[in-house]
Amino acid sequence: MSIFVRNPYLFNCLRHTKFVVITTSGSPKNGTSLFQNVRFFSVGRRGTRGGTSTRSIPITKDRRSFKEILMQPTTGAPFAFGSSAVAGASLFGIGALCYYGFGLANTPGTLENAYAWPTYVRERIKSTYFYFGSGLAITAGSAIAAFRSPLVMNLVTKNSMMGILLTIGAMIGTSMVAQSIPYREGFGSKQLAWALHCGVVGAVIAPLCILGGPLMLRAALYTAGISGALSAIAYCAPNDKFLMMGGPLALGLGLVFAASMGSMFLPPTTALGASLYSISLYGGLLLFSAFLLYDTQRIVRRAETHPPYAMVPYDPVNASISIYMDVINIFVRIATILANGSGSKRR
Repeated sequence: MSIFVRNPYLFNCLRHTKFVVITTSGSPKNGTSLFQNVRFFSVGRRGTRGGTSTRSIPITKDRRSFKEILMQPTTGAPFAFGSSAVAGASLFGIGALCYYGFGLANTPGTLENAYAWPTYVRERIKSTYFYFGSGLAITAGSAIAAFRSPLVMNLVTKNSMMGILLTIGAMIGTSMVAQSIPYREGFGSKQLAWALHCGVVGAVIAPLCILGGPLMLRAALYTAGISGALSAIAYCAPNDKFLMMGGPLALGLGLVFAASMGSMFLPPTTALGASLYSISLYGGLLLFSAFLLYDTQRIVRRAETHPPYAMVPYDPVNASISIYMDVINIFVRIATILANGSGSKRR
């Protein structure tokens, strides 16, 4: 899937103006035929001899269609609203971290219950985060290698429908193959399919390397800070605090996906395009941050409840893919926001 870092403020917004026409005294002849969409406001003014003269100020009515309103130049309000929403969510997250971190909740948190975990539960969570960290490392290496390959970059930067479908299909296909293979300890077919999936994701996000090393490093550090803080909140909160968000998160995912698809075909300089792009960018950042809370507690729940001697063993690879994709989506959006901010400063 092609990655485009589009700045919504590249063009100056055009402003609609209303024209006011000043006429002479009296009412205009055949005014109805000349100004069919004009309202006249008469202002009386007393002259020196006691008479009155009248001036009519016609103001044109705004009869733009709904399509014209949506396609008019954006005022930047969607991006300001998105930035405010992210700032508010950040303050809420800091408050939640302090609330659960200091043990102010009545119910014990996951971190407090961890002291009573059996050894196999600890090993399951440890192996899950091992695959999570290894997947991020494979993705980073794949992105660097793909960025240095003109053939791969030509494929992933195509803005055609076929190129978009191929990249999306490659990511979804490799993910489904990796999750469908039964888990076995060691390096086998499942681990190979998982590594292939991480490599494909790295190739898809490789165009972000155009932004430069310093900006990518900042985005990685910000992503690490956000992911660490959200994971701390999930572990300090009660076990099922965020597990009830599955339904709203699914609805939000559908909304962000639809906005992302729509923003591919509409320029972000229009009112509709800017709104869709803001939902995809800022709304997606909030959505996948909430998904990270949900998936973190879901991993703990699975590790605690999966029978140790079940026919199907606990699968740390499948468990790690969910939080892996959450962090990748957070990173892409943070890098895009930083690129937009640096572009505005240069102008």
